[in-house]
Amino acid sequence: MLDIMLPLVARAAPLVMAQLGQSLDGRIATECGASYYVTGHEGLVHLHALRAIVDAVVVGAGTVAMDNPRLTVRHVTGEHPVRVVLDPRGRVPESRFVFEDDSATTLHLVGHEHVAHWQACHECHAHAVSVWGLEVQSNGVDPREVIDILHRQGLMRVLVEGGGMTISRFLQTGCLDRLHSMVTPMIIGSGRPTLTLPVIECLSEAMRPSSRHYTLGNDVLFDLDFGTVEQTDTD
Repeated sequence: MLDIMLPLVARAAPLVMAQLGQSLDGRIATECGASYYVTGHEGLVHLHALRAIVDAVVVGAGTVAMDNPRLTVRHVTGEHPVRVVLDPRGRVPESRFVFEDDSATTLHLVGHEHVAHWQACHECHAHAVSVWGLEVQSNGVDPREVIDILHRQGLMRVLVEGGGMTISRFLQTGCLDRLHSMVTPMIIGSGRPTLTLPVIECLSEAMRPSSRHYTLGNDVLFDLDFGTVEQTDTD
């Protein structure tokens, strides 16, 4: 665990990384969204260790609506990160744990037209929830704007935890410094894909970041460093 975490702790801020748990055939959930638990206990401990070393953990609206996560540190020693909910259409149900629990601060990022509504909703509770407005584009929000908002709040070390589409947007826009992908020996056969990126025509266009890998229980963790990208051999 020390070898895995040391490059993250030693790296000077800012840092934007992501974490995924996936099956052997590249699925993070079933078609209906069931994802508990794709990876084993060691993977869960690893995820909580990542939360403990970052300032903020980011999740998309679908993850909050479907999984109702806590996004806190419980399996290791450490402080809870700020919870950041990307909800450009303001569609997350009000009765979600991150909005009702006061053990950590929550930032609710919504489209500008939804700010007033959600400010009024959260004022009804005594919990630490702040609402910020986002520019919403046809394909969602710009991860660079999200990172800028977090940096202005002093949140320099960021973990993007899910779901797959949210992580894909951060990766596509070149916003990820690192990705931890936990692969478990499970074949789901269908379901939600790990990453969804633009179509490429040949493998020379594929991303090939430098990587390390570790065995955690029955799972294999791939630590991908996008700061160092290997060249594809086209011969």
